[in-house]
Amino acid sequence: MLGLMMKHELMISDLIEHAATVHKDREIYTLTTDMKEHRYTWAECAVRVRKLANALLAAGVKKGDRVATIAWNNYRHIEIYYAVSSIGAVVHTINPRLKPAQIAWMVNHAEDKFVMFDTTFGPIIEGVGAMCPTVEKWICLTDAEGKPDYKTDVEDYESFIADQSDQITWERFDENTACTLCYTSGTTGDPKGVLYSHRSTILHAMAGSFQDVIGGGSNDTILAVVPMFHVSAWGLVYSAAMVGAKLVMPGPGLDGPNLTKMINQEKVTLMAGVPTVWLGIYNHVKANGLSLPTVKKALVGGSALPESLLRAYELELDIPMQQGWGMTETSPLGTTYSPYPGDDLSDYDATVKDKLYAGRRIFGVDMRIVDDEGNVLPQDGEATGHLHVRGPWIASGYFKGVGSDSFTDDGWFATGDVAAIHPRGYMEITDRSKDVIKSGGEWVSSIEVENAACDHPDVQMAACIGVRHEKWQERPMLIVQSVPGKEPNIDEIKSCIEAKCAKWWMPDAIVFVEELPLGATGKILKRELKIQYKDFDLEAAS
Repeated sequence: MLGLMMKHELMISDLIEHAATVHKDREIYTLTTDMKEHRYTWAECAVRVRKLANALLAAGVKKGDRVATIAWNNYRHIEIYYAVSSIGAVVHTINPRLKPAQIAWMVNHAEDKFVMFDTTFGPIIEGVGAMCPTVEKWICLTDAEGKPDYKTDVEDYESFIADQSDQITWERFDENTACTLCYTSGTTGDPKGVLYSHRSTILHAMAGSFQDVIGGGSNDTILAVVPMFHVSAWGLVYSAAMVGAKLVMPGPGLDGPNLTKMINQEKVTLMAGVPTVWLGIYNHVKANGLSLPTVKKALVGGSALPESLLRAYELELDIPMQQGWGMTETSPLGTTYSPYPGDDLSDYDATVKDKLYAGRRIFGVDMRIVDDEGNVLPQDGEATGHLHVRGPWIASGYFKGVGSDSFTDDGWFATGDVAAIHPRGYMEITDRSKDVIKSGGEWVSSIEVENAACDHPDVQMAACIGVRHEKWQERPMLIVQSVPGKEPNIDEIKSCIEAKCAKWWMPDAIVFVEELPLGATGKILKRELKIQYKDFDLEAAS
């Protein structure tokens, strides 16, 4: 027997119209590409979304066509998100920090029809334009006056939408229709495209609104530092429209001073980003005797949260930090920290261990760990294995069918993470499958070594990699980026590692660099370090 409920497809167009009607006066604040302030309401945003949708249809964009963006977090980027998907086309978000050849590869693989870009990234367009034959129109996200001169034939955004109607009847179609395309970073081989649907996106936005997940509401102001070109800014652009939150979009102002100013000026209550961003804010706040009195929570993802940063925010700034885990393939929300019911939260030190886990899985995400032969392992906090996930916002395959080996025959996605799952539901990432260091037949957890090293107050970031060793096959090596102006003592770093790691995990060498290579989302690019140090002489260094 079937239930007697209406069949009403989940549509992204419903989100923007809901925000425009129910939350019409709530604001979207942007620090624009030219570092000027712009603010308008969700209702005013919806008007421009409709105009852009009509402009795209008039220009010949059809269902399934890909429209690429190379842009900061700003109000025009939000308009593109909603207009493109709502007409049945696909927003293809591109990481501007990739090399031009990689960007051209993605544009060609996606067969993008339009490319919309901020003026900052004009040189990229000039470099790749001739290499992208599928692109019919290049649109610069500015007005006619602000558009620079380009060799490529470029139209400005404001002229493109100016004469269009602000009324539209949104077509309803299958909720499984693709809405967004985001490519993985391509750590092995070519990048792989993850193709999200209207259904998965809205279910993910609902999950993000759970109190124990991100939990934003109509009285919240959300600072979205996590970039819109990476997994839809963790769904914040959608969940904010759903619940009526105010959005603060930082554009290119991602440094400590600009972010601190925006937080206090706009009275931010929730903020989401990677650890390097929060470190920049913390350093600026402490150096200038400032505070962040309105912030209720900082969501942390993208890379592991160092204990020193957790304690700095919670004990010095009085801002709770909430670690989460996810991937491009998981939309990305998979786990977030929430205290276990009945725990004594008054004992702060006792809570830190739980907070440093990746979090507890949220409803809609199923998890298991398996051994090398695929046997399911117990979730007892002791066994570690390859992490598999499944659920309604987890990828079932990659765009154009590449990378099928990441998906199991029984319907799970193999994340590439090595993890333990604890009896109370906390998931602990112990390494990446390809980052695990095997020394003398035993595994070394690079993540645990890195986290221990970052306990030193003068260590800003650290990366632990395996380097070839004649006797042990490979041994760990630690590359450290110091806090600006500080020179941490190697013996003190070793003491931090000894306090938390097995003795034989101690790196054979510790070297210092001015700057570790970072990806666009703040992750350390270990693959570059492995290439750089592949012939490093550990014995000479030690």
